[in-house]
Amino acid sequence: MERMNHTYPKEFILLGLTDDPHLQIPLFVLFLLIFIITILGNVSMITLIRISPRLDTPMYFLLSNLSFVDLSYSSVIAPKMLQNFLAVNKSISFNGCITQLYFFVCLGTTEALLLAVMAYDRYVAVCHPLLYHTIMRRRFCFQLVIAAFTGGSGQSIIQIGNIFRLSFCNSNKINHFMCDMVALHKLSCSEASLNNILVIFFGGLTSVGSLIVIATSYVYIIATVLRTKSSGGRQRALSTCASHFVCVLLFYATVFFMYLKPNSYYSLDQGRVASVFYTIVIPMLNPLVYSLRNKEVKGALRRTADRLRCGR
Repeated sequence: MERMNHTYPKEFILLGLTDDPHLQIPLFVLFLLIFIITILGNVSMITLIRISPRLDTPMYFLLSNLSFVDLSYSSVIAPKMLQNFLAVNKSISFNGCITQLYFFVCLGTTEALLLAVMAYDRYVAVCHPLLYHTIMRRRFCFQLVIAAFTGGSGQSIIQIGNIFRLSFCNSNKINHFMCDMVALHKLSCSEASLNNILVIFFGGLTSVGSLIVIATSYVYIIATVLRTKSSGGRQRALSTCASHFVCVLLFYATVFFMYLKPNSYYSLDQGRVASVFYTIVIPMLNPLVYSLRNKEVKGALRRTADRLRCGR
């Protein structure tokens, strides 16, 4: 298949996590369980926030959007991954690969931006509590969420557009369980150094930029907490930030490991392991972290459970 003097295969072969036949069924069961927990956890979080009046706040509105992104993110990657554990033919069409890659980049970027928005929300709540509902009004929160999704989509379009300047005239076997940008660059028979630079540049622009917002927010939060004389006030302030901080650590540790290092040091085997954590495990952990560490969420769960029992 040729487009504008560039050669593309009709399909790619995803080599997956392992070629050991004895591991296919155990890995299928493991990741199916993780995927089910991810769906249940994120759908439950979104539903709980929608039906609980006490969770009708900017913080939980942003959290519901994070859960939506995690749910979508996992749903883009996991079904094809699970299918390939059992399938003899592990192919994915060229268009299917590009579509998966588009949503992978778009949703990953959106999550980074949403984490920055949530850090700003916590900064306003802790440092300017009297102005919180004035600043974080619903319309402004909508605008921030739309900006995050727009930024994710824009970066994805740029990255995908640069895929079409490459030719794939040798192997069509992707040494990965999904269509990953770096794996595709390594597969190309064209000069892909510009593409690699763009991945690092835009990944760094989004990740480092978001991380600067997060770090700055937490510097002000910590400074405010240290000035708080009441130990109860300190504990309440820190408890509202703890879950978000754990999610930030999980997300950015994986991102920096995967992409923000020189291409010569990038191992596809390491990349596959990091990608599993990034695309499959973190979307499962985020709702669990917020459920287990957040008193308001646990309280809303108990009240909802009580209403359901009384309804019977």
